[in-house]
Amino acid sequence: MSKKVIKYTFRKFINDAHLWLGIGSGIILFLVCFSGTILTFEEEIKDLFAKEFVVDDASGSPLSMVELKETLSKEGIVTNVTIPASRDEALKFSVKSSPKERRGTTYLVDPYTGEYHKVQKSHLDGFFLTMFKMHRWLLLETELGRPIVGVSTLIFLFLAISGIILWFPQKMKWKNFKPGFKIKFNANWKRINHDLHNTLGFYACIFLVIMSLTGLFWSFEWYRDAGSKVLGTKVFGNRGGGPQFESALKPGTEEKTFEEILQLSSVELAFEGETTINIPATDKEVYIITKNDHSRFSPVITDKLVLDRDGSLLHKELFADKPLNVQIAALIKPIHIGTIYGSFSKIIYFIACLIATSLPITGTLIWINKLKKKKSKKKQPVITTI
Repeated sequence: MSKKVIKYTFRKFINDAHLWLGIGSGIILFLVCFSGTILTFEEEIKDLFAKEFVVDDASGSPLSMVELKETLSKEGIVTNVTIPASRDEALKFSVKSSPKERRGTTYLVDPYTGEYHKVQKSHLDGFFLTMFKMHRWLLLETELGRPIVGVSTLIFLFLAISGIILWFPQKMKWKNFKPGFKIKFNANWKRINHDLHNTLGFYACIFLVIMSLTGLFWSFEWYRDAGSKVLGTKVFGNRGGGPQFESALKPGTEEKTFEEILQLSSVELAFEGETTINIPATDKEVYIITKNDHSRFSPVITDKLVLDRDGSLLHKELFADKPLNVQIAALIKPIHIGTIYGSFSKIIYFIACLIATSLPITGTLIWINKLKKKKSKKKQPVITTI
């Protein structure tokens, strides 16, 4: 009697690679995905525990920016102010204790009374910093943790793509596709676990691929350089704030008030949105204004103006006017962390990250169940008949 030869097919290879790469990287992927899930709503969670600052009366006339700035001058050097789109919200001032300080302290200010409140560090800051370090470096030294996370992300990308390949049935008939779209909760726990891995992985796959492809920009310089070449523009290449401008005013030139500068910016950027204005501290500095449009599809997109202290326009940078490749490069971070569509995309990313966190667990259980099944088959006695 001849033995039946079992061919090692491409699908079998994909299945084995998916299995062993998943088992080998499971713990790391669990930690990275778990920390990413936590970080999705970091700001919202912090706001829940932050001290509420209420603007008393938004019906009156606000104090001038000179008055508000003088009120805060005893705290340090006022560098910028963020003006919300709504009149009943507090202004946010950034104040530095010295010019050398890299980041200032944020103060919430009532524009109608001048009352202000220093934004205190949250007791959750340490926890979220730990989650961030775990997500990026596994709490290791950067030189060691970053490439480990990077390689694991490459593996995760392969697992997502190979998982989709394995999700497709071998026989392309609709009745074979149907089980892959739903979870059979009335089955035994092994079947439920398999469906959780197979079905949830399918639904989350596209978002996991996007997270992996964008996340690799932080892990590998070669990937960032390759991405820059593909896009035709430098990825993360505008961290210094773009071109620098100096005031061209001659001594004695009449300067605009802050309110007049704000009015000019409202004319140039004629839409409702949050406005941030860098306040000049020396004669050479100028006003740098950024503003986002609340009616846009993405709340993270901003337009930029540079105005001299006499109100003359030095530079205008509209996101919509930028080439598509530059827009994509600028949106890599919000695409990765899920802020691209505000709360809507954050909810989707949170669910996708939660699913990704579960996949190493459900995948390992599937592997263990298969091992037990093989062992039980080997132990079965062989019955021969004469």
